[in-house]
Amino acid sequence: MANQVKVSNLGYPRIGKNREWKKTLESYWSGKMDQETFRSEMADIQLQHLQTQQAAGIELIPVNDFTFYDHVLDTAAMFGIVPPRFDYDGGEISLDLYFAMARGNAGATACEMTKWFNTNYHYIVPEIGRQTPRLTENKPLAAYRFAKERAGIEGKPVIVGLYTFLKLSKGFAASETAEVAGRFLPVYVQLLQELAAEGVAWVQIDEPAIVTGASEEEWKLLDTIYQTIASEVPGLNILLQTYFEAAEPLEALLSLPVQGLGLDFVHDGGTNLESIERLGWPADKWLGAGIIDGRNIWRSDLDTKLELVRKLAALTGADHLILQPSSSLLHVPVSVAGENKLKKTVKNALAFADEKLAELSLISAAFAGSEEAAAALQASREALEAFRALPERGRQDVAEQVRGLAQLPDHRSLPFAERVKLQQEKWQLPLLPTTTIGSFPQTVEVRQARLKWRKGVWNQERYDQFIREQIESAITLQEKLGLDVLVHGEFERTDMVEFFGEKLAGYLFTQGGWVQSYGSRCVKPPVIYADVAFIEPMTVKESVYAQSLTKLPVKGMLTGPVTILNWSFVRDDLSREEVANQIALALRHEVLALESAGVEMIQVDEPAIREGLPLKAEDREHYLNWAVKSFRIATNHVKDTTQVHTHMCYSEFNDMIDSISAMDADVISIETSRSHGELIVSFEEQEYDKGIGLGVYDIHSPRVPAVEEMTANIDRALRVLDPEQFWINPDCGLKTRGWQETEDALRNMVEAAAIARGKSAVLNR
Repeated sequence: MANQVKVSNLGYPRIGKNREWKKTLESYWSGKMDQETFRSEMADIQLQHLQTQQAAGIELIPVNDFTFYDHVLDTAAMFGIVPPRFDYDGGEISLDLYFAMARGNAGATACEMTKWFNTNYHYIVPEIGRQTPRLTENKPLAAYRFAKERAGIEGKPVIVGLYTFLKLSKGFAASETAEVAGRFLPVYVQLLQELAAEGVAWVQIDEPAIVTGASEEEWKLLDTIYQTIASEVPGLNILLQTYFEAAEPLEALLSLPVQGLGLDFVHDGGTNLESIERLGWPADKWLGAGIIDGRNIWRSDLDTKLELVRKLAALTGADHLILQPSSSLLHVPVSVAGENKLKKTVKNALAFADEKLAELSLISAAFAGSEEAAAALQASREALEAFRALPERGRQDVAEQVRGLAQLPDHRSLPFAERVKLQQEKWQLPLLPTTTIGSFPQTVEVRQARLKWRKGVWNQERYDQFIREQIESAITLQEKLGLDVLVHGEFERTDMVEFFGEKLAGYLFTQGGWVQSYGSRCVKPPVIYADVAFIEPMTVKESVYAQSLTKLPVKGMLTGPVTILNWSFVRDDLSREEVANQIALALRHEVLALESAGVEMIQVDEPAIREGLPLKAEDREHYLNWAVKSFRIATNHVKDTTQVHTHMCYSEFNDMIDSISAMDADVISIETSRSHGELIVSFEEQEYDKGIGLGVYDIHSPRVPAVEEMTANIDRALRVLDPEQFWINPDCGLKTRGWQETEDALRNMVEAAAIARGKSAVLNR
């Protein structure tokens, strides 16, 4: 029997099989649980995760991947990096301060939250400024001790690397990075020295920022960081971990004085293997080979994976090879075991976190020549063959529609400058019109009603009546508050992607396929397993009813094709571009159905368009081209007087402004409240000629901002934007907020808009 290569994991989902983590967090936040009970229950969840990985045969089990909110926030807190607006006098960060940084409190706004590379996970952005870091608490050491004492596990502490931490932070100029790194490096060394003194064998230092491309100066900084660590902590084994893309140039990474290098062999386009074959592999270094997809939920083709392992073992030596997922399993659900409603052929094709760990152990055993593993490989092979043969995965009608895209017009019939005049004549909106992004609070009552309907306790008629009552209340409230363009509230929707997936062909839905999006916010992404196609109108009934209740315009609300794609688990046998086009064609039918029913303001949201942007600069133009095309497929056939809106989450606007303009939406709203000033700079540098709403308050925090705070945000925007093009809105949907805070915040927003209109009127006299 050949050597059995080591098996490792990079990170385990925090939320628990039944979202125990989320429920514990929210109980603590609501005051239903004291701090001692909270910490005890969180420790039990953490222990269960460790034991699960231990039982799966994982030899290098990550510790410090567990968190109460976010691992980047943990790193900032561990180094005492607290924005000055919070009350902090040094020392260990209290739970109240920790959560205030994430969520805000009565006296201070929350820290900015943005996407973790090109995923739908959000991290809390550290605000460094002139602060001097100090080790307030060695969290990796505490996690290592916990695993050893409670489970007998010699864990592998996981740390966000200094280079990546600084790349993800704000509060200093790029030219100051080396100086800031000099402040942090002694604290990183202290942390690692304490781990070494404890007897830790391996430390995983995550440096995913490397794969986005590093300049010559940045490579010098990386070299300084790791030369210093090697000099100051010589007895510690460092696994420098990259993921999400190819690590280039590999020769620069191999020159760093670390004992192991973790590479992604799933999302690298084959580049990492090509580089190793070209360069060879140093005899003194370990390779952490990310061979199982850490970001999607499909069973692996184990024959292909085993072939890759054999190639890698021949290049590195089996005694220096570690098998692992391509990234942390944070991005996938916990276990397929409870998915009892899926047909067997489909369920057998899925692999969540626990199943991926089993695949790694199986590949290691198969590499070693285990007869038992050979039988398991055959069973996996048969499961994949049955799934691939499903007829709905190769529909000829859908293929013909996609081929016919070349014959469809790719633009609106009139340019924006001409159609905006027709739209203003039709809608007669005031200067600085007010609106919301779409959703209103999803209360316990709403969720319970939906559950009763799904379980058959309520019939369709009773459920529809309940939804109509919620819509009527929302319309009444919006009219009372004085909003100019209304929404129906989306009370019938569980999730902005799941709702549409349930009504389109080609989707399936899990019972427990939850993943963390931010904080305690978990989403259950739908699964695109077959060809996507329109079946019947999906939103017309509720939109038409809402419009019948008011003379003010009510927006029809759809989720755009790229967001539906990026917020779903997507089949892996077609390109993402082709799947996006299938979705766009289905949405095209829905847009036409709304317009035909008299709903002529239609919002097609694309909050995730930035999220899908490739990490490599050279790949971005192709992605943006097809992403823009898919949006236009869905929307460009409407009348000139039909006003198309869209919504996006925060992006570095200046690097996408041409593509966003090319989408040709009449109005775009952007989630910016946590980074408002930074985005304004983009408009100082570049011109945007269409309607735009920059979110004037943060809906992710429970605090209600004052009128003066919103007015200041509006004033900043109007320094660089024409009042004729500016809309006033929250920065995102209000689904997660309570009714009282929603009403209070919107009332303040409408008052701030009135103040801004008054100022504009004075200036225009």
